[in-house]
Amino acid sequence: MKFTQKEKIDIIIIAISAISLITSFTLSLDYISWIAVILCGAPIIKECCEGLITEFDIKADLLVSIAIIASIIIGEVFAAGEIATIMAIGGFLEEYTVSKTQGKIEELVKMTPQIATRIKNGVEETIPVEDVQIGDILKVLPGESIPTDGVIVKGEASINQSTLTGESLPIDKKENDEVFSGTINLYGSFTMRTTKISQESSFQKLIRLVESSKPENARIVRTADKWATLIVVIAFAAAVLTYLYTFEIYRSVTILVVFCPCALVLATPTAIMAAIGNLTKYGILVKDGESLEELAKVDELVFDKTGTLTNGTPEIVKIISDNPKEMMYLLASLESKSEHPIAKSIVKYYNDDDLADVTDFKMHLGNGVSGIINGSKIMAGNKKLLKKESIDLESDMGPQNGEIQIFVAKDGKILGSIELADTLRKNSKRTIRKLKGLRVKTTLLTGDNEKTANHIAKQVKVRNVLSNCLPEDKTEYIKREQTLGHKVAMIGDGINDAPSLRKANVGIAMGDIGSDVSVDAADIALINDNIEDIPHLIGIARRTIRIISIGIGFALALNFIAMALAILGILNPIEGALIHNIGSVIVIIYSSTLVKYKLSRRDCKDPRKLGMTKHLNKSKV
Repeated sequence: MKFTQKEKIDIIIIAISAISLITSFTLSLDYISWIAVILCGAPIIKECCEGLITEFDIKADLLVSIAIIASIIIGEVFAAGEIATIMAIGGFLEEYTVSKTQGKIEELVKMTPQIATRIKNGVEETIPVEDVQIGDILKVLPGESIPTDGVIVKGEASINQSTLTGESLPIDKKENDEVFSGTINLYGSFTMRTTKISQESSFQKLIRLVESSKPENARIVRTADKWATLIVVIAFAAAVLTYLYTFEIYRSVTILVVFCPCALVLATPTAIMAAIGNLTKYGILVKDGESLEELAKVDELVFDKTGTLTNGTPEIVKIISDNPKEMMYLLASLESKSEHPIAKSIVKYYNDDDLADVTDFKMHLGNGVSGIINGSKIMAGNKKLLKKESIDLESDMGPQNGEIQIFVAKDGKILGSIELADTLRKNSKRTIRKLKGLRVKTTLLTGDNEKTANHIAKQVKVRNVLSNCLPEDKTEYIKREQTLGHKVAMIGDGINDAPSLRKANVGIAMGDIGSDVSVDAADIALINDNIEDIPHLIGIARRTIRIISIGIGFALALNFIAMALAILGILNPIEGALIHNIGSVIVIIYSSTLVKYKLSRRDCKDPRKLGMTKHLNKSKV
């Protein structure tokens, strides 16, 4: 466990204060407690005075300061030192949990590539990574960090992408594969063509996302501050009234001691940081704590189709031919000359480097391609292309679920056809099933035609489907659902999803391959692009708010009970400080259980155990 210089100093101060208190109690030398008062209490009082003078900010440190000063006035220096030390411990724990996130940022910044090897006019030169421009050719050797995002143009490599995706195993890359900044080239050397400048790379995007993960932004934290202010007023009023009625200053001071709202102020950021830390292990980055609070109330999740529920790239799902081996050989050879995504999918499916030479290659825009292979004219395209070339088609049913159909002809005769479709992610069905278990309504909004949309929805069992959607249609749907009282989350990956991600109560972006615009527009990013983490994300959001609510309730109940005992004279300041701070520790420990939280089958069967039940009842899944 590593500590910063400031954290080391804080630990030394707390240790010295704790030793002074133990010595004071053991030897009955009350004056030794002054060490704890000065070291831990003085900074609290100083911060309180600055807040009152500059902003008239009434928060927990005001009541703590009053309790410390009042204890000293009545001669209970040990009680004052105890309050100051326990508050210092609590403050240190809070700052340490927040600083761990800052430490992650610093680690990432240190890993940022500083130089790049550029090949210009056949000559290698070392330049600062800031000088790299889009389209530059860079050379990357084994052991080097990739300077910026790009595409391999020559060579093969094994890349460690754990900084971006959390994947423990290296990924093999070859020509035309994407590589990302900040990832490490383990084996093999290659040259790459840059597609982004370093400031806009995936690695810098990750750093910006982590920097924005701040727990103090959550509305629930501000609610706790309001409670703290109210408790200051209640405690001070109770202390004054008790003194006026009993004329016993000990009772009044004890009230101030037991009613310090430490648990309210300390437990909430700890719970949010624990939840954010948990999600980071799953490759989920949350921009702020308020997103978690909003997500806990979500009762409808809107999916984009392409790249979210599906893989986002067309794959061959059916081959129709009397001689499929010959047809696929000719088709793959022909399509190897094209840069079209469908052509690349066909070549990838064929997966054989033994391709025929193609001459007289032609692109027929929007219809297909043609070329000469071994003296024969080969054509691959849609019905429109073949009809234009007067090639007769046998009667066929055609694609049933919106698949893309490509016909292959050789010297004017049909060899057969293939069908391509955007295939489901392997975990889409499980994700939808878990979401239904959490009582979250699922909706599919897609720009695809009705047949394709319904086919995908039927496979994953999503009932609510809207097809042929433009970006404004998606935004309008979300707005309409919000008007009806629903809390809507949207998950998408493309530029066209950005308006919807912003409009939704919570926007979730596919962060690995998703567009920069959609990631910037979203509140949460799935760095691993694993949609099966979404149920866990919703589960921990609900659990976090429930733990915070229970913590606040417990702290308030303990404070009021202790105050009643103090008013009756049953508690003295020292006992009150112990009870109060034990309560704070219990709440913090309870909040920290979120670090190891994992969504269970029981949670999906009975989501009410996670809390937020009033929002669940609105949704028809």
